[in-house]
Amino acid sequence: MKPQRLMHVAALGAAIVFAMKPGLAGAQASAPVSAQLSTQPAAQIAGESRGAYLARAADCIACHSTPEGKPFAGGLKMGTPLGNIFSTNITPDTQTGIGRYSLADFDRAVRQGVAKDGHHLYPAMPYPSYARISDADLAALYGYFMHEVAPVRQQNRASEIRWPLNMRWPLAIWNGLFVDTQPYRTDPAHDAQWNRGAYLVQGLGHCGACHTPRGAAFEEKTTGGDDSAFLGGATLDGWTASDLRGDQATGLGRWSKADIVAFLKDGGNAHASVFGSMIDVYNNSSQFLTDSDRDAIATYLKSLPPGHPAQTWTYDPATAQTLKQGDLRMPGAQTFRTQCASCHGIDGKGLGQRLPSLAGNPNVLAADPSSVVNLILNGSQRVVRHGVPDSYRMAPFRLQLSDQEIADVTTWVRQAWGNHAGAVTPSDVAKLRASTDMSSERVIVLKMR
Repeated sequence: MKPQRLMHVAALGAAIVFAMKPGLAGAQASAPVSAQLSTQPAAQIAGESRGAYLARAADCIACHSTPEGKPFAGGLKMGTPLGNIFSTNITPDTQTGIGRYSLADFDRAVRQGVAKDGHHLYPAMPYPSYARISDADLAALYGYFMHEVAPVRQQNRASEIRWPLNMRWPLAIWNGLFVDTQPYRTDPAHDAQWNRGAYLVQGLGHCGACHTPRGAAFEEKTTGGDDSAFLGGATLDGWTASDLRGDQATGLGRWSKADIVAFLKDGGNAHASVFGSMIDVYNNSSQFLTDSDRDAIATYLKSLPPGHPAQTWTYDPATAQTLKQGDLRMPGAQTFRTQCASCHGIDGKGLGQRLPSLAGNPNVLAADPSSVVNLILNGSQRVVRHGVPDSYRMAPFRLQLSDQEIADVTTWVRQAWGNHAGAVTPSDVAKLRASTDMSSERVIVLKMR
């Protein structure tokens, strides 16, 4: 069965179950803002209001803006298994934006995925995560978008999903099956710092939307930290979103709290640097968080145990010795020596945060090699650190290297310096070459108002 049909088939098969839940459909349609537990408030930084800061933490601008457009005016094209959709105008324009939304309307859209006119939003809008946002934060976000964001008159673009797949009614069933509408509740077993981190990761930061595996109906397998699948890593749009749990090889087990904080603040650390969709998150969100919030996120992530039998990694200097001796007989070794070693080092340890280590890098060790192959094919987007665009980034090699050469060097890197990941085939590379575009660079670093 074609993947794009799975959600509709699953929804149809569950229709009877959904219908038997009294009051569920009505609750989805008209639930008011309810009394909920609040979380530690976000501090103001750099003169931003509370609502502006929360919009930073939620990274709203990355999806609801285009590089050439106005902030929050929508229009960003996003691929889904059903077809392409476009983000919407969330400026306070009364004709094309959300200027006529009441607080209850805003709540319904953000936390339940239902627009003012009653149509259901596609879960590309991460409302399954935003459902955990507190009432106080939701109200602050509403105030920001209504009173601080400049209105922009820009019509929303219709999706490119064809009938009958463009029917929205199955989403009501999907929501009933897969969306936990309960807001975040403080866990008394942990302190305030841990709870703040959990709230940011599970809710505003919607980290699980990329880093948690999806089920047959494209649902996140879990949206809470109690399940070992949560933040266990997933493949999305040609990238492998990293395992954020405690595995020593493929996760954050060898990262200290300070390493995680540095990654969020500076875009890299001794283990890895931002890439793929995470560049948008860094450019527009994580570097603007307060130190206390970054520390809270790190505290929470470090508390998550491995989601599968733990793996280990130990550095092996034999690879570096072999290269120094000029032994390039292994497939991929010659390509690495001529194309990669000047930045990543013969020892595979990189050169600081900007030129990351490949030895023991969790993204190199991931079961799915998509991120490494994608980076070699298409290079990296521009990282803007604290207002300064990077002076160097990964270059694309799709024109210089064949599928066989990229497969060989990727396999070599994944098995060098003590790395123990699987081999990559030319067909793996060919698939990503066909489905990715080296000209699709997207750099959005816009003022929030």
